[in-house]
Amino acid sequence: MNPINENSIAEYLVQNPEFFERHAELLASIRLYGGHGTRATSLQERQATLLREKIKHHEQRIMEMIRFGNENVAIANRLHRWTCEILATLDPVRLPELIRTGLQEHFFIPQTGMRLWHVNAAFVDQPFAGLVSAELQRFAQSLEEPFMGVNPEPELLSWLDEPDQVRSVALIPLTTQNECFGLLVFASPDSQRFNAAMGADFLERIATLCAAALTRLIDLNQP
Repeated sequence: MNPINENSIAEYLVQNPEFFERHAELLASIRLYGGHGTRATSLQERQATLLREKIKHHEQRIMEMIRFGNENVAIANRLHRWTCEILATLDPVRLPELIRTGLQEHFFIPQTGMRLWHVNAAFVDQPFAGLVSAELQRFAQSLEEPFMGVNPEPELLSWLDEPDQVRSVALIPLTTQNECFGLLVFASPDSQRFNAAMGADFLERIATLCAAALTRLIDLNQP
C-alpha cells in the first residue's frame, strides 16, 4: 500500500470534489497560516479574502478601461474639431500652417515642422515649400509608417523653432498615389514622448488626413 503524502491527498481531493460536501464542517475548522502574518484564518476566511482581492483587481481594471475610454473620446473629439477646421479652410496656401499649429494646439505637441515638395508653381515661394535635400526626400519616401525615436538630423531640426530642446521626434511621411510629397515633424523635449514602442495607428490617421488636404498644393507631374 502506497504511503499517504501531500500529493496523494491533493489528487484524492481533485478526483473527489464532493468530499467537502459530505464533510462541510471541515471547511469551518480548517485553519490556514501564511499571507496574513502569524494569525491563522479559516479556509472560508481565506477564500473571502482572495475573493475581495480579485474583486479589487477587477475594479482597478474597470477604472483603467473607463479612463482609457474617456481619453480616447477626448482624442476623437479633438481630432474631429481639427478636421473640421481643415475642411472649412478655402485658401489652400493657409493649410500647411493651419495643420501645423492646429496639431500643436489640439494634441499638445510642443513643436511641429513641415516641408512639402513637388508643389505647384504658384506656391514655390511659400515657407512650407522650402528646400529639402534629395537625401531627405528619399528617406521620407522609404518610410512605410511614421518613424518615432531620436533623430538628430540637422536638416529636420532646422524646421523647428527650438531645435536645441528636441529629445524625441515623430516623422510622418505625407503621400498620395504612393508618392511621398512632404514630411511632418513632431518634436518633444521628453525623450519618451515619441519612441519606437508606441503604436503608429493614430499618427497614420493624421498622415492620411493631412495628405488628403494638402494634395491641393501638389503637382506630381513636374520633373
